[in-house]
Amino acid sequence: MDNAADTLLIRAEAADDIRDVRKLNKKAFKGNDEARLVDAVREADYFIPALSLVAEKGGRIVGHILFTPVRIEDAGGATPALALAPMAVMPSCQNQGIGSELVKHGLDECRKLGHKIVVVVGHPEYYPRFGFVKAGEKGLKLPFEAPDEVFMVIELVPGALSGVKGTIEYPPAFHAVT
Repeated sequence: MDNAADTLLIRAEAADDIRDVRKLNKKAFKGNDEARLVDAVREADYFIPALSLVAEKGGRIVGHILFTPVRIEDAGGATPALALAPMAVMPSCQNQGIGSELVKHGLDECRKLGHKIVVVVGHPEYYPRFGFVKAGEKGLKLPFEAPDEVFMVIELVPGALSGVKGTIEYPPAFHAVT
C-alpha cells in the first residue's frame, strides 16, 4: 500500500528548491562542478525553468534533471537541440527508478515544449533504454574529447536529425565550470 511518503512527485524546480538541488548535485557527483553548472545555467538568459525538474519524495528533494539549449553547428547553420546535463539522484535513493522517472518525465516535457532533439554525455548502459542512440552514428560531434559510446542523442520528433550533422555548441555556462 502506497502512502504519501513513498509517492514520487516530479515537478518544475521552485525558488525554494535551489539550495536543496545544489546539495543534491554535490552529494551525487561528489564535487562542486555539476552544482556550479546548474547555478550558472539557472542565472543565464537561455535557462528554461520548466526543464529544471526535481523529484520529491516524502517532502524531500531526492533527484534533479536539467535540460539546456544547445546548437548543432555545421557549415549550413545551426539546428536547435537540448543537452540533458546533469541528472542526479541522492545516493541513498539510487537504484529505485527515480532517475528513470526524471528522464522519462523530462523528455515528455521537452516534447510538450516543442523541442525535437536531446543530446547527452552519459552512461552507455543507461540512456539507450529511453531511446538514445550513439550520436556519432548520426553525424554529430562533441567539441571536446569523450568516448564515442558516451555521446548519445534522441529524436523527440521522428526524422528531426534528417540532414542534420555537426558539432554541438554548448552555452557559456558549460565552459565556465570545466
